[in-house]
Amino acid sequence: MGTLERYGHEPPLSVLQRCHEALIGTRGVVLSLARFDSTRGMMTWLGVGNVEGLLQHADWSERSARATLVTRGGIVGGDLPAVQAAVVPVAPGDTLVFATDGVRHEFTAEISISEPPQRLADQILARFGKGTDDALVLVARYLGHR
Repeated sequence: MGTLERYGHEPPLSVLQRCHEALIGTRGVVLSLARFDSTRGMMTWLGVGNVEGLLQHADWSERSARATLVTRGGIVGGDLPAVQAAVVPVAPGDTLVFATDGVRHEFTAEISISEPPQRLADQILARFGKGTDDALVLVARYLGHR
């Protein structure tokens, strides 16, 4: 967490590399990162390991309803693959969801952007947590430039 706090202002690829360096010699982690740029209305994201990422658009009249994160297999702090960050447009009300492999993939069909983020995270975990693996769900709603 200290590495994220210290370097979170840097681009996601740089943050990933710093996390990798800090975790060498440990068991390592899987990691997905997202960074919002409200000036440009864009989000940059990347992932290593089994963390699913989904961006549900609030208004999808001019684009697809959602974007999914393409992750690379590997371990941050161990076997770090070559990773590319993806940049996607965001608008106020868009909802980002990250879920570890302890959550069944079917959660992606149940994203309700009308739910507050904490309630949505709790519902996903309760309904789709496997119960045989540790599970984590993070939900964030993009509010735009404030």
